[in-house]
Amino acid sequence: MDNKGIVVLGSGLAGYSVIRELRKLDRDIPVTLVTRDSGDYYSKPMLSNALAQGKDAAGLVLTRAADMAAQLGIKLLVDTEVHAIDRANKRLDTTSGALEYDRLVIALGADPIRIPVQGDAADAVLSVNDIADYARFRGLLGNKNTVRAELVEAHSNEHISTGSMRTEVAIMGGGLIGCEFANDLAAAGHAVSVIDPGPWPIASLMPEQAGQQLLAPLAALGVDWRFGTSVSRVDRAASGYLLTLADGAQLQTDLVLSAVGLRPRIALAQQAGLAVNRGIKVDAHLRSSDAAIFALGDCAEIDGKVQPFVLPIMHAARALAKTLAGEETPVVFPAMPVVVKTPAHPVAVLPVARDAVGTWQLRSNSDGVKMEFIDAEQCISGFVLTGRYAAERNEMSKQVGQRALPV
Repeated sequence: MDNKGIVVLGSGLAGYSVIRELRKLDRDIPVTLVTRDSGDYYSKPMLSNALAQGKDAAGLVLTRAADMAAQLGIKLLVDTEVHAIDRANKRLDTTSGALEYDRLVIALGADPIRIPVQGDAADAVLSVNDIADYARFRGLLGNKNTVRAELVEAHSNEHISTGSMRTEVAIMGGGLIGCEFANDLAAAGHAVSVIDPGPWPIASLMPEQAGQQLLAPLAALGVDWRFGTSVSRVDRAASGYLLTLADGAQLQTDLVLSAVGLRPRIALAQQAGLAVNRGIKVDAHLRSSDAAIFALGDCAEIDGKVQPFVLPIMHAARALAKTLAGEETPVVFPAMPVVVKTPAHPVAVLPVARDAVGTWQLRSNSDGVKMEFIDAEQCISGFVLTGRYAAERNEMSKQVGQRALPV
């Protein structure tokens, strides 16, 4: 092997984690990280609960790019787009020039899904998927408050409700991210409406009895829930935007935030002829259909599953680092509950497949719910813990695969 080394695409949690794990095993192998962003390291999960903590974008940065490069002993190419992968010659075509690799790791993450809506302000719908998005969103929230503060000052002799100082935000999507943003925005003092075609919050991950637990605590913060409908139009109004919903209702708001899910970034891999489905298809060793190219994180699909959560990324990073260091290591995923960051009513859920055969059983429902999914073999294969039970997620994880006790 020559000194072209390993090239990693993407400076998110997946990209930096696999490099960090690799450096525990090998400090000498050349590594180049390519990112279209600044390369600063931050915790992406913090994007949906930073407002209530008063954090701006700069406050979310944990380590600057130059410091990451020095700590990890890597070459870092920032603000660099990759146009194509030349698999035959193991070369990348980038905006910073040609770059050769021995092995390539794709950790490009995912893009927000854009739901098509009508109206003259359809292009004003926001999404927050990275720190630059967060900076823009927070700035718009601040701008609205600045305008309203000036309005109060200009009409100091008139009565203007202090409630008018709040920014009104409509969130499209009542799933995990939508609920996290709703909690964060409401806790930061903003007026929030959540619009979702589903029947209850986070319906794709947990049953009705658990999802319903979120309604009252977030409503107490001021969240207005609107289920069974969706946004059809977004039009500009005299102040802010006018939303028209599928059920005919209309809603006035200052900002519109889309949180309807993520789509793995597979275009580069697809263009290069790699096998893709929802994500870049990889085997248990995170290896793609090209033996020299690996993928992990939100853009990767393992055994038909895309797992856009922190714990799967960390397990994948450790396994892939060993493989890259010369010890072929398959990734093994234990029970990995998903923590929903809704402080008003905490949630931890170990989801089951939509076509899973079994039933949800309620174990307790005092200040939250504790539910287990009992499969056809009468074993626990999933769970939902809300409220005071959310802290039991580690103990519940140990029970996965065991026979369920009688109710």
